[in-house]
Amino acid sequence: MFLKREPLLEKFREMRAYEKKVNKALAKKNKDLADRLLASKPTYTLDMLIRERYPKFIDALRDLDDCLSMVHLFAALPAVRRENIPVKRIHNCRRLSHEWQAYVSRTHKLRKAFISVKGIYYQAEIEGQKITWLTPHALQQVLPDDVDYKILLTFLEFYETLLAFVNFKLYHSLNVKYPPILDSRLEELADDLYALSRLFDARNRASGVESGVESEAIDLSESVKTDDQDAQRELEESDLRLAQLQHQLPSNEPGALMHLLNEEAGEDDDDAETKECKSLLEGLTFFLSREVPRESLLFVIPAFGGIVSWEGEGAPFNESDQSITHQIVDRPTQGRRFLSREYVQPQWVYDCINNRIKLPTEPYFVGRVPPPHLSPFVDNETEGYMPEYAETIKRICTAATKEVLPMPGLGAEDLDDPQNRLMEGISDRAKAIEADQKKQIMSALEKQYHEELKKELQGVQYSALSKESENNLSEDNNASPEFVPDTQQIVNDDETMSKIGMSRKMRKIKEAMEIGIKRKKDKVARLEERRREIKKSKKSETS
Repeated sequence: MFLKREPLLEKFREMRAYEKKVNKALAKKNKDLADRLLASKPTYTLDMLIRERYPKFIDALRDLDDCLSMVHLFAALPAVRRENIPVKRIHNCRRLSHEWQAYVSRTHKLRKAFISVKGIYYQAEIEGQKITWLTPHALQQVLPDDVDYKILLTFLEFYETLLAFVNFKLYHSLNVKYPPILDSRLEELADDLYALSRLFDARNRASGVESGVESEAIDLSESVKTDDQDAQRELEESDLRLAQLQHQLPSNEPGALMHLLNEEAGEDDDDAETKECKSLLEGLTFFLSREVPRESLLFVIPAFGGIVSWEGEGAPFNESDQSITHQIVDRPTQGRRFLSREYVQPQWVYDCINNRIKLPTEPYFVGRVPPPHLSPFVDNETEGYMPEYAETIKRICTAATKEVLPMPGLGAEDLDDPQNRLMEGISDRAKAIEADQKKQIMSALEKQYHEELKKELQGVQYSALSKESENNLSEDNNASPEFVPDTQQIVNDDETMSKIGMSRKMRKIKEAMEIGIKRKKDKVARLEERRREIKKSKKSETS
């Protein structure tokens, strides 16, 4: 009964009836009627499904991980007619992914980034929700034959609608018009986030600046008209210069989202973590060489307050700009060098943002083997193994914040550790047992002294008393030797008693947890053994 009145199913029935009309017209060879029917063919939308499934915006944010991964995947795939992947869907996915990245980058909501073999993992925090997604590497993608792309396209259709709703809500929360106006010429040249060249501030704070830019662009176009070029080339150059001029508006973020939000109002609303991310790369200017992952760095660097340009047409500034502080290079050697900047590998940027500190650039110089790229999604304290480079970064962060490192193996959180509280209780229990045994021995000796004194008053000789006391002591020692508490036995007894009081289900869960802990300890032991072997091999090579 419910499906009978489903609006989407009603639309499908209507489309099926409409297709019958088209087929009937084609059967009668009435081509004009068939063309008119095809031109006004009914379509459907999934807006109702989105509103029913996500009544609150926070629900949509919680379910955004798979959506973003799917959209970014299809944004990197080629349009293949054999698999019925149209070009329009690929362009739409790319547009939606750029709009999402532009919002995250401009509002400084990005928290983590990790490069792996599968792709690049990102994590953003929006309205208290952590959103993690995976983007493929910028390589030529080959479509395998054992994948059902029809099912993927069905999911993609729903995810496109969902992401469009989320982008609409996020942009309007900043009083920004959606969808943003794209500069097609800049998109063709840059092929990245910098295609978002015009966004309007709801308060029209940039109206005066925009009018000045437009007048300057008109002057530039008029000067171009005086040349001996055709009108089409004049128009393209004018649009390109207009886009480049808009990159130089006073946001210190060339080519990124201009006037996306009111700076004065936004700074007060930012939390402490957002302010920290916003100021991490502030004051640094980066230039990207051709061989680096440009689109990823163009997304990451502005998200943490840096200014970035690239090598190619449409770039806000070129390689010879004196304001550049860091040049990202991923090649064995660098021929031409500027003394006023540092040449580092791309991993330096990702390690800096994951650890929230500007790391030393020397290990990341061009031609050197960089340090291990540690995942920010792994908690080393929980895993029980701290990599060597993670310890180095921890010492650098501690020195930067002028904190005092705790003793090895101890920390402030160790006081509240349940395992430590259990061991403390076991130790107290052992001490109490030992004190009780000493008390019993003292009471027995005192009782023996009173008995000997009473017998001496009755006339018993001292030699007989001493001999009798020795026999009694030897019998007591043989009968009841001094008890020494076993701490491990106490722990085992407590665990056994706790298991007896558990239900069968909880006992199975605890056993599975103990197996997982044992496997983790074995893995840590293997890693430490491997580290020791590597150190030994390095020492032998140096010697």
